[in-house]
Amino acid sequence: MTYAADRLHEEVAYVAYHFHWSLDEILDLEHPDRRRYVAEIASINNRISQGR
Repeated sequence: MTYAADRLHEEVAYVAYHFHWSLDEILDLEHPDRRRYVAEIASINNRISQGR
């Protein structure tokens, strides 16, 4: 099973936008690590939007 290209692009854009990492740096991450960064960024954004 391959990971959907659209989903990969979303993850790369999300991490790049928030961390200012290069495409190569993000693509060098293992899939679970990249997903973890996406989840952590989302968690931080949620806390900020809720004023915590």
